[in-house]
Amino acid sequence: MINYPNGKKAVEQRQKFVEKANLGSSLEDDLNKTNLFYRQHGVALIYKKPTPIQIVKVEYPARSKAKIVEAYYKQASTTDYNGVYKGFAIDFEAKSTKNKTRIPLKTIHEHQIEHLRQVSYHKGHAYLIIRFSVYDETYLLEFESFERYLNEVKMRSIPYEWIKENAYLCKTTFLKPCDYIGGIEASLQKKGVMTHE
Repeated sequence: MINYPNGKKAVEQRQKFVEKANLGSSLEDDLNKTNLFYRQHGVALIYKKPTPIQIVKVEYPARSKAKIVEAYYKQASTTDYNGVYKGFAIDFEAKSTKNKTRIPLKTIHEHQIEHLRQVSYHKGHAYLIIRFSVYDETYLLEFESFERYLNEVKMRSIPYEWIKENAYLCKTTFLKPCDYIGGIEASLQKKGVMTHE
C-alpha cells in the first residue's frame, strides 16, 4: 500500500473515486448503460422508447449534411422505458430531482400515470424509477404503491422518507450504474408472481 504525503493511503483514494464515479451522469445515461448490460448478458430486454416527432423543416447546408431546424412532438409521450424480464412485461417512467426532501408530483404527468395504470390493468408490471441526485440514490417504486399514495395522501409531492420506506433502492456498480432488476425481482415475489428461469 502506498502512503501519500497527506497521509492518505492509495486504497482509500481508489474507493472514493469508485464511489463518486457516477455522480455526474444523468439518470437516463445510467439506465441506458444498465439496460445495455442487461441485454448483452441475457438478463432482460429493456429499451428506451423513442418519442415520435413530426419534422417540419429541413435545411441542407451541404449535399451530405441534412439539418432538422423545426420539428414538433406528434403526441404526448407515454413512459420512458419498456421491455421484457423473465416473460413479464415491464414498463417504467424515470424521474430525477435535486430536491433533498421530496419529488414534486408535477414532474410526473397525468398521461404517464394513466399509461402506467393501463399497463398494470393489463397485467403488465409498471414502475417509477426515482433518483434523488443530491444523495446519488435511485429507487424503484411499484406503480400500485404510487397510486395508493396519490389516493390516500393528497399532497403535491412524495417525501424522500416515504420513498425510502416504500421503494427498492437500486444498486450502483460501474457496469450497472442503476441496477433495478433486484427491485423488480423483489416486487414480483412480493406480488406472489412466480418468476421462472
